Amino acid sequence: MESRETEQDVILRALTPVVDGIAATFGPVCEVVLHDYRRPEKSVVAVAGSVTGRTVGGAMSEIGMRVLARGDDADDELNYVTRTGAGRLVKSSTMVLRDSTGAVFGALCVNVDVTEVDRVQGLLAALAGAAGGRAEAPVTTFGDDIDSVVDALLDDRLRRQGQTWAGLDRSRRLTLFRGLDERGVFAVRRAIEQVAARLGISRASAYSYLSQARATDETGADGTDGADDNPEGAHP
Repeated sequence: MESRETEQDVILRALTPVVDGIAATFGPVCEVVLHDYRRPEKSVVAVAGSVTGRTVGGAMSEIGMRVLARGDDADDELNYVTRTGAGRLVKSSTMVLRDSTGAVFGALCVNVDVTEVDRVQGLLAALAGAAGGRAEAPVTTFGDDIDSVVDALLDDRLRRQGQTWAGLDRSRRLTLFRGLDERGVFAVRRAIEQVAARLGISRASAYSYLSQARATDETGADGTDGADDNPEGAHP
């Protein structure tokens, strides 16, 4: 284990100057971030440029959580487009880092602000009389605080299900926990406590929902006893 961690540390150190080199090549519209997924809450080990406002010691984004959830089966995610909370349009690539055993332990991310390019493209299309445009990019939460990323993912899942926690039946509550788990939320330390507090339920109840969601996902059937929808000491 120690030799593997040493190898991973060496890879991260070797890539640190690459971060500065890529950012310098593309200029102020480019940001390059090096992540160590062994520390999800403080995964940023090097950063150059300022597109999403990342800083060293900051947390991974929801994109990183998604990669983390896939573990060693994670693939590179290239040339995807998202929008920051401030409305900037960003084209990104996330390239996973593997050690000699094939284990995923980090990622090198390149973010390019294409907001102005998109505006010019829209203007040219309008002048040419062309209809349509770029499909609406999903909003991605980038931040140095892991709690804000977890909150954003939870809010998004509730919004997608069109209900508050109290308005969800047991099946939809399991769907909520399964969706959060698939996005890598529960790989983050203390995330289960944070989700429980946001939903107004006990930590024990949250663990129960998560356990059942995972069991249901594995078996394809829902034959377990439900978690108490309003356990003692919890709020609906």
